[in-house]
Amino acid sequence: MGHPIHVEVTLDEVKGNVTRMIKRFIKKSKKARIVEEYKERMYFTKPSKKRRLAKKRKKDNARKAEKNRKN
Repeated sequence: MGHPIHVEVTLDEVKGNVTRMIKRFIKKSKKARIVEEYKERMYFTKPSKKRRLAKKRKKDNARKAEKNRKN
């Protein structure tokens, strides 16, 4: 297993606004990739499939970047 990830938001950090605190917590947990890592670890994925998916993601991102450059 990986190392534990600690995400915390204090009321002082958001000046007492609870709604803002929830939004900040969600943002920090997305940045730390907590949910994504949990979903990845639910099932075993073969290393070859991981490489294949990473290659596909890289290719798709390059295609999107190229499309954005043209516009």
